[in-house]
Amino acid sequence: MNATQPPGKRPSKNPETLSRSARKDLTRASLLQAALTLMGEGRSFTSLGLREIAREAGVVPNAFYRHFRNTDELGLVLVEEAGITLRRLLREARKMEVAPRDMLRRSVQVYQEHVKRNRLQFVFISSERSGGSRILRLAIRNDVTHFTNEMAQDFRLRGLYTHLPTANLQMVCGMIVMTMLAAATDILDLPPGQPLLETEMSENFVQQLKIILYGATRLNESFAASA
Repeated sequence: MNATQPPGKRPSKNPETLSRSARKDLTRASLLQAALTLMGEGRSFTSLGLREIAREAGVVPNAFYRHFRNTDELGLVLVEEAGITLRRLLREARKMEVAPRDMLRRSVQVYQEHVKRNRLQFVFISSERSGGSRILRLAIRNDVTHFTNEMAQDFRLRGLYTHLPTANLQMVCGMIVMTMLAAATDILDLPPGQPLLETEMSENFVQQLKIILYGATRLNESFAASA
C-alpha cells in the first residue's frame, strides 16, 4: 500500500492529476479500503466477491486483477498492513516518557485510541482470527507470533525479566498480545457516549495486564532464586 495512504481512510486525490504509478497506488488503496468498508458493514471477508469489492472501490473488475490475483491475496495484504500498524504502536510505546508506575495505564489508553483510529483494520482482524479463510487465519497467527517475539525482544532490551528463559518470556508476551486482541473486540463493541462503561472496560484491561505481569515477575524471581 502507498505509505502515505493508511488503510481505513478513503483515497481522496483526483486521479486525473496523478502520474500512472500514483494512479496504480490509488487504485490499490481503494480496493483495500473497499474490502474494509464492506466488512465494517458487518460482512465476513469470505463473503466478499472481487466484483463487489471493485464496485465499492469505483473501478472495473479487471482493475482488481492488475493488483491482486484473488481476494485471498488482497486479504493477506490487509493482514500485513494490520501487522505494520501494531508494530508501529509498539515503537510509539517505546518513545513514551511516562513514569514507570503510570506506564501500564498510559499504554492501555494509547492502545484504545489506536483501535478507535484504525477501527476497520481491527474489525477485519477480530473477525478473521476465527473466520472462514484458513489462509488468513494462518497469516494472522504468524503475524501475532511475530509481534509477540518483537515484544519479547523489547523486554530484553529494557532489561526486564532477565532471568526468564526465552520460551517463558515469549509465553508471557503471547498472553499480553492475546489480551490486547480480546480487548480490541470490547473496544469496538463499546457504545458511543458511554464514558463510565469505557472507564470500566479500561480498568478491567489494566487489571488483566497487571495479573499477567505480576505472574511474570514472580516467575522471574523463581528462576533468579534457582540460578
